[in-house]
Amino acid sequence: MVIIYRMNIGENISLRPYNTFGIDVNARYFMDILSVDDIDSVIKAGHPEFSRLLILGFGSNILFTQDFDGLVLRIGIKGIEKVYEDTDHVGIKAYAGEKWDDLVGYCVENGYAGLENLSLIPGSTGAAPVQNIGAYGAEFGNCFKELEAIHTTTGQFRHFSKSDCAFSYRNSVFKSNLKDQYAILSVTFILNKRAEFNTSYGTIEEELKVMGVRKKNLLNVREAICRIRRSKLPDPALIGNAGSFFKNPSVSLEKYSELKKAYPNMVVFQGDENTYKISAGWLIEDCGWKGKRIGDAGVYPRQALVLVNYGHASGQNILDLASTISQSVKNRFGIDLESEVNIF
Repeated sequence: MVIIYRMNIGENISLRPYNTFGIDVNARYFMDILSVDDIDSVIKAGHPEFSRLLILGFGSNILFTQDFDGLVLRIGIKGIEKVYEDTDHVGIKAYAGEKWDDLVGYCVENGYAGLENLSLIPGSTGAAPVQNIGAYGAEFGNCFKELEAIHTTTGQFRHFSKSDCAFSYRNSVFKSNLKDQYAILSVTFILNKRAEFNTSYGTIEEELKVMGVRKKNLLNVREAICRIRRSKLPDPALIGNAGSFFKNPSVSLEKYSELKKAYPNMVVFQGDENTYKISAGWLIEDCGWKGKRIGDAGVYPRQALVLVNYGHASGQNILDLASTISQSVKNRFGIDLESEVNIF
């Protein structure tokens, strides 16, 4: 343990407890960030050995393939507060270290609508805008108002509006033009006091019927989504994984028509007017990968979109499996799969 400018920074720390794949790699330096002052101080200290930074939330969307020769800052700043309210809406500010599903639960329990379809997505609130997380017909950006972040080199604070963030499908400016340049500190949402339920996606309506629900409310819609997710996705506490490993690829109308003719059972989602999203899980399953295992790296038997670590797979083992799967999809369908998980 080294102490620089009164900051407790660990040396040669295993990151295995800090990533949901359970990959055992080391960080040269590691620090838990529990306040805005913590991160402000470490950036402004300008220590040359900390010039390479990795901002880490709960490690639920990352695959480590090697040690990190720099400083890992694990964001643990917590807090949820109401910052705005009128007749129809409420503004909720959540700090980056809040568990995402705890935030969703807080909003649902207080009658604030808009995030319920994003229930049980693993990860931190600060990581959510980076990925523009989404599920069951909803995306993070739908209710987003603004966020506050700090530049990892200059230490300057900045507010980002929705347009600044350039949200798109599982993407944002923080994964492209501004990648690794900012640490997100807090996120503010504008939520509805009157719910308009979006339950047409997937099997939500069927699950509500199984639950015996006659009148929808935020609590039972959230519960239905949680039940569906638990039935399909592995618990990272039991089997290492990062949820969906690949994005659903977008194709043109021409490519869609060609594929649908050859594969009439193919699962497709309408994109914009001229594009279609093909289910990556369906593509992988049709190539015969569902439930397959190479050593301790495997494809989850209940959902082909999820790659898993059965215990002792390395990050490179998982990445090699992902590459082999991608190549088989390319060979069969002429489609390139893109990783949803961040690779380090």
